Amino acid sequence: MVHTEVGLIAVVAVCLLTLAIGVFGVRVSRTTSDFYVASRSVGPVVNASAIGGEYLSAASFLGAAGLILSQGADALWYSVGWTAGYLVLLVLVAAPLRRSGAYTLSDFAELRLESRAARKVSSVIVVLIGVLYLLPQFQGAGLTLHTLVGAPGWAGSVLVAAVVLVIVVSGGMRSITVTQAFQYWLKLTALVLPLAVLLVHWRHAGGAGAPQLHVADWVEPMQGRYATYLVYSLMVATFLGTMGLPHVVARFYTNIDGRAARRTTIGVLGLLSVFYLLPTVYGVLGRIYSFRLVRSGHTDAVVLELPSDMLHGFGADLLTGLLGAGAFAAFLSTSSGLAVSVAGVLSQDVLRGRSDRVRDFRLATALVVGATLVLLVASTGVPVARAVELAFAVAASTFCPLLLLGIWWRGLTAPGAISGLVAGGTLSTAAVIAALAGYHAPGIAGPLLAQPAAWTAPVGFAVMVGVSLVTAGRRPPGVMRTMVRLHTPEHLDVDRGSFDPERPTARPAEPTAHRGAQRRPATM
Repeated sequence: MVHTEVGLIAVVAVCLLTLAIGVFGVRVSRTTSDFYVASRSVGPVVNASAIGGEYLSAASFLGAAGLILSQGADALWYSVGWTAGYLVLLVLVAAPLRRSGAYTLSDFAELRLESRAARKVSSVIVVLIGVLYLLPQFQGAGLTLHTLVGAPGWAGSVLVAAVVLVIVVSGGMRSITVTQAFQYWLKLTALVLPLAVLLVHWRHAGGAGAPQLHVADWVEPMQGRYATYLVYSLMVATFLGTMGLPHVVARFYTNIDGRAARRTTIGVLGLLSVFYLLPTVYGVLGRIYSFRLVRSGHTDAVVLELPSDMLHGFGADLLTGLLGAGAFAAFLSTSSGLAVSVAGVLSQDVLRGRSDRVRDFRLATALVVGATLVLLVASTGVPVARAVELAFAVAASTFCPLLLLGIWWRGLTAPGAISGLVAGGTLSTAAVIAALAGYHAPGIAGPLLAQPAAWTAPVGFAVMVGVSLVTAGRRPPGVMRTMVRLHTPEHLDVDRGSFDPERPTARPAEPTAHRGAQRRPATM
């Protein structure tokens, strides 16, 4: 525990700056489109920075270094997977998803499958994943404030929840876009500057490592029992789960067109690649100077504790304060994006039928934040990165099959999609509940529940394909129209029909091709 006034000042400054931008959002956010997708007017550079700010959560800022500290080489796959997931997103999903014209994943499900039931099931899973991902953000905030000033664990969680409520209900997606873009660069700076100082100190101290650094099972990958399965299952979860995260997908709806969505994804790959080099170095330095955290089981705190373990006096306090500011920026940016994406689904599907859509959006935001705080009290304190990993597993088992099959296979039917979502979602959620409850299964069942994606994701795909083949006669009547919409570049003069996310049950008119445009996409 550091107990530094500098850290408290830094945290307060980040919160006030975030609130200032959120309040400014009131002046620029007026329409439903402003609140949900920033009127689809965000450029690739700003959007890439905003995605980086939103995606780099508590697990990235604190948890990744803690995993390197405790697990060594095996934990390198977290950062690799969290980045590589965007490569899959770039190649297979980004542009078609933007062309769909939807606000949320639930909108996409109904557009593609022409089914209200598919929309409802998707909405439930969006809320589940969103709350699971919000949980470690609030948990990490409590850990950070406790480490900095000794505040009780709930204080940081409540502080982040309050700031998120204000910024989201004030300006929605348009407001948090600018906030998140700024917070990416704040987080990067907050890690780079202290690390540069710590590396200079380490070099002047002779650059020697402690004996703990050379333990074989830490340096060499996949040495423990079931380690091979655990690593490959983690890869499946992170590679495939990225595209199914509601707050990530919502960002692509804000792009101007499909080409901008692809350019945004390329920018995100670059920004994440730079960022994820840093937690690895923090973890290695922590193995040398902060090995006590491994013994105590508080490895998530290594980024915040390392300056005081290596340095002394005001310099250590200053570096810790900067890291604390970066950590709170991570909690606020990710929590804001999650709140927007989940509130968008709740306001359209649960509170549907009310006259004031913006008011519904704000009420839904309050419900999401409140439910997450309740779940935080009820959970057993799963490590930050572990909780995020569980959300990835659920996303990989549900929305990944829906998006890939829905975009690239015209044979997907509503019964098939619903069956796959239920099967993959039920199995992966059962594993999540076991983890949150602190249950440890004996034998091979232990790793299967600890890392479920390697078997739950294939189940989701297999059920969707199998049931769709059996129910081939129930393909959506407008599937060809929808595939044209998803796969035809915007610059081609094609009548794409219309899709109004405010009235998603209204089917678009059958499209017709003009001036040599292909009548059906070559991608099917």
